[in-house]
Amino acid sequence: MKPPRYYSLDVFRGATVALMILVNNPGTWSAMFDPLEHALWHGCTPTDLVFPFFLFAVGNAMAFVIPKLQQQPQRVFWRKVIKRTLLIFAIGLFINWWPFFKWENNELILKVWQESDEIGIRIMGVLQRIAIAYFFASIIAYYFKQKQVLVISCTILVIYWILTFALGSSDPYSLEGFIGTKIDNQILGLAHIYKGEGVPFDPEGIYSTISTIPQVLFGYLIGDYIQKNGNIKWLNRDLPQTDNVQYKMVAGLFVLGTIALTIGYIWQWDFPFNKKIWSSSYVFNTTGLAILTIGAMIWFIEILGIKNGLMKFFDVFGKNPLFIFVLSGLLPRILGLIRIDGGLNDKGEINYISPLGWFYQNVCAKIPGNPEIGSFVYSLIFLGFFWWLAYLLDKKKIYIKV
Repeated sequence: MKPPRYYSLDVFRGATVALMILVNNPGTWSAMFDPLEHALWHGCTPTDLVFPFFLFAVGNAMAFVIPKLQQQPQRVFWRKVIKRTLLIFAIGLFINWWPFFKWENNELILKVWQESDEIGIRIMGVLQRIAIAYFFASIIAYYFKQKQVLVISCTILVIYWILTFALGSSDPYSLEGFIGTKIDNQILGLAHIYKGEGVPFDPEGIYSTISTIPQVLFGYLIGDYIQKNGNIKWLNRDLPQTDNVQYKMVAGLFVLGTIALTIGYIWQWDFPFNKKIWSSSYVFNTTGLAILTIGAMIWFIEILGIKNGLMKFFDVFGKNPLFIFVLSGLLPRILGLIRIDGGLNDKGEINYISPLGWFYQNVCAKIPGNPEIGSFVYSLIFLGFFWWLAYLLDKKKIYIKV
């Protein structure tokens, strides 16, 4: 019997893509509303929920694919997973290198792989992290049963916690004492890691990607749970019978979400919520919130039948999620090669800005009120453009799978 299709999962996936585009493209990074900024270090803002929610959605989608692959020869599974992993990772690396040229001393020069010991093309990134987490999560989901997957996921998070504490400095959860920084420097090289924190530190580094694997697996388990309408054993007990299986399933989601939030809250007393090192408590916290969000969406969309314009807005993004996200990263970079005279700086030199920078300064930044308003309006317009593009693709039934 074919499992029911839940429109709410499509809306959830699309919403994560839309929010990733929104928070990654402000008019200016110096003027943003607090909820749209990441926590400086420890903590969890609404923006810090977006990436883990997307990884959770990746796991949801796996719940529909893995059972089909388990019915085929292993070589089919390995070919599909390796191909998709390499493709997603390569696209992420392509974005980091794109557009292969840069301005230097008023000349366009080629961006080489490594200019010096400290400057080069960043290897890791959002898509690269998705690729690695997807690869290992797929293997675990393919070869192990659901209860074993849950045990493996929790074990990974406990081991990650122990290693982070034991191998770090006297303050193992700090920017300077985090062991992942040292590991990433040794594996990737100083020239190829992120330096936006003021020191060489990659928030999507190799070591901290370990704890993203359970994030995907939790999404997979919840996707499997939803497919089965909650018909799984809870603590080796069957749930009571009811005429409406969706009620039972949604009730279970709220219980699971509450359990995950409780574990995360208790764990953060020692291992604080932290997106940049993807702490184990952060995984449980964001997983719990993702479960509650999906439960609420199923309640409103599937049970109450509410399918308004907002749902359709997000659903469009969910039809070509990775493709639209990739385009949102490529467009600003290629437009950055176009230089517009933005006046003189303090040194009397011409301050060049890109077409998008010009649009923000001459249109959005002119909006009366706090500068955060203009910056946010720019983000909304940017998001609206990519919604329009996603809508055209959906209207023409063009779906680009990555």
